[in-house]
Amino acid sequence: MSSYPTSDVERDQWILARRPAREDLDYRQPYAFLVEEEYSAAKEVVPVATVFLTNRECPWRCVMCDLWRNTLTEKVPVGAIPQQIDYALARLPPARQIKLYNSGSFFDRGAIPIEDYPAIAAQANSFDRTIVESHPSLINQTCLQFRDLLSNKLEVAMGLETSHPKILTLLNKRITLNQFSDASQYLQSNGIDLRVFILVQPPFMRAHEALYWAERSLDFAFDCGATAVTLIPTRPGNGAMETLIQLGEFSPPKLNVVEAAASYGLRLGRGRVFVDLWDLHSAPSKCSCYPLRMERLRKMNLQQSVTDRIECPQCKGNS
Repeated sequence: MSSYPTSDVERDQWILARRPAREDLDYRQPYAFLVEEEYSAAKEVVPVATVFLTNRECPWRCVMCDLWRNTLTEKVPVGAIPQQIDYALARLPPARQIKLYNSGSFFDRGAIPIEDYPAIAAQANSFDRTIVESHPSLINQTCLQFRDLLSNKLEVAMGLETSHPKILTLLNKRITLNQFSDASQYLQSNGIDLRVFILVQPPFMRAHEALYWAERSLDFAFDCGATAVTLIPTRPGNGAMETLIQLGEFSPPKLNVVEAAASYGLRLGRGRVFVDLWDLHSAPSKCSCYPLRMERLRKMNLQQSVTDRIECPQCKGNS
């Protein structure tokens, strides 16, 4: 079994060689859509329509990413993205905010045609807030072009992943902490809110360091002006991560680490903190306390306050 490469080009090849098949998608439809409740910047729980857009794959090859599985190999035609949004909104209940997530960067012109910005903005303007995602390298004048078409508040979500500089490099994201900070400042100076994604126990991080670096990453995100931070328990499932498990370079975080990181972030009181519960339900756990602890995290997401820990005599909160 080969070790993890040291150069960017070799890492790309190593990651691509381990991929399973991608999904077979229709460019005329989003690959998923839903309405979920979220605690808003206005301190109220609001329904948020999330549309997962089908578009061309992100040009970056982050080692932990599995979002490429729901992407295409070619650019979508002009008009396809507004068609996808119409498709989703016609089938969703009313919502106050909209998230347009595209498994990459909204401001990647190879993913979301810039010609579609006016139509997308017209669709989004019926909501109170528009939330998109982007790699920090693509935070530039294009963001302002889209912002100026909106009559509501624009929020951009960026993946910090970790403030551990060495591990950030190993993730193959090709961004530095200084570059992330600069992109954050650009958004803030132009009246665009920032949401940050942080991985809990990314690959190459030892389990005993995971909570410390989740806390330092939360500190860094709020120092950059984040109004919201989402903690994502790092998961396998993309081929590369399974190889890293075999190499002893990755293990999924325990739930108690996720709980402690969320509690730390909420107690800071510097902005909203969420835990991504998307795949946590499938995490291995033999303890009967697991569903109760999941429900606790869900309530913390919606209340933005730390609730009492679930005391379990079986695992003593160490699972």
